[in-house]
Amino acid sequence: MTAPEGTRPTRSGSWADRGGDRRPARPPLDRPRRAAYEAVAAVHRDDAFANLVLPIILREEGLFGRDAAFATELTYGTLRHLGTLDAILTDAAGRDVARIDPPVRDALRLGAYQLLHTRVPAHAAVSSTVDLVRSVAPGATGFANAVLREVSTRDADAWVEKLAPPMETDPVGHLALAYSHPQWIVRAFSEALGGDLGETERLLIEDNERPPVHLCARPGLIDPVELADQVGGAPGAFSPYAVYLPGGSPGDIPAVVDGRAHVQDEGSQLVATALADAPLDGPDGRWLDLCAGPGGKAGLLGALAAQRGARVTAVEVAEHRARLVSLATRDLPVSVLAMDGREVGGDPKLPEQHFDRVLVDAPCTGLGSLRRRPESRWRRQPSDLPPLTRLQRELLGAALRAVRPGGLVAYVTCSPHTVETHVTVTEAARRSGVAVDFVDARPLLPAGMPGLGDGPTVQLWPHRHGTDAMFLAVLRRG
Repeated sequence: MTAPEGTRPTRSGSWADRGGDRRPARPPLDRPRRAAYEAVAAVHRDDAFANLVLPIILREEGLFGRDAAFATELTYGTLRHLGTLDAILTDAAGRDVARIDPPVRDALRLGAYQLLHTRVPAHAAVSSTVDLVRSVAPGATGFANAVLREVSTRDADAWVEKLAPPMETDPVGHLALAYSHPQWIVRAFSEALGGDLGETERLLIEDNERPPVHLCARPGLIDPVELADQVGGAPGAFSPYAVYLPGGSPGDIPAVVDGRAHVQDEGSQLVATALADAPLDGPDGRWLDLCAGPGGKAGLLGALAAQRGARVTAVEVAEHRARLVSLATRDLPVSVLAMDGREVGGDPKLPEQHFDRVLVDAPCTGLGSLRRRPESRWRRQPSDLPPLTRLQRELLGAALRAVRPGGLVAYVTCSPHTVETHVTVTEAARRSGVAVDFVDARPLLPAGMPGLGDGPTVQLWPHRHGTDAMFLAVLRRG
């Protein structure tokens, strides 16, 4: 449906007065659902990120506790299941979901998610969504009611059975619709998992679960057991610095506020610690984080460096992210440079063969953290890969020039896509013009970690390790 002539949608979703054409004030809406709608609409209308816009909306709406949790569940759940919800809405509406007016479409998505994936009674899901549609597109209430009543005639499994292609003849298409991932991402995951469709399915299921919040207890500043006691959490399964947060806002934790801890996925902690703990001959006082923003790994490396008498140079090309790194590493032996890491060797601050340990946490598609950024699965495209992989190769080449002979480089991506992992590392090493040996990364991770593969690289997985899908390759310059 289109907006009434002479009006325009406002941020709140009501119709603003224009040219003296006043519309009736919208009826009171369920505040958690309204907050979720605002967040989902901002993601689709403004290319916003849910993790950034939702906290602002919750504060503006004055939502806390159970109401904030419900709004968060609706927002992230709808975004995770968007592909499947859209297929169902297309069938229920008898028209392609792309032809439905965006405000109505986003409201229907929220309603369909409640019907198919929550314990909200069907009548409440339908009536609350119709009320929402009435506030953003009054002429579409009958349409919304009819569509949602059709959605409610089947549960989620029955809809998948009706709409998904058979697993036997089109496994990628089936998994993509059943678990709401683009087909190209399902194919990439399957390839990275050696073609194991059963394990691919387990990964997709895990991708749609709410991810846990992990804290990093900065070594030398707070003990992880002490931090776990303070927050009512538990020490991590693998990282010696990880703490699992049971709930609440991590920004309110005193240890996070004063810089003794920070929010960081356990997988990110593991790959940074692997570089710091890898055996190294010769001097060991100069470390480099070549892509440091927003500062999580630099903060952990800085805390470890402080214990060992080392210093970290943190490089970040974007000035606003460089400022975040400075904030994240305050009072640690970390120097922050706002510059392009590919310029190593051409800048006296980053001379060639200067550093003992170098971390390249390269920009990537982020396919390994889709459970945390669900909107990314719908924004990323295969066409994003060529410019990203070129940047990754250039950064890794710069790191290999920056490290001294005998020094170590850790190449890290939060993506399991083989083009961003094995292909990039192999090509960058080949083109670097320096002698490079791969170090087996498996012994650099905690003993007893399952599913680390045959080496020398390591791929972590949400469904195997409970972490983001972090890739790690460690190279020693000859």
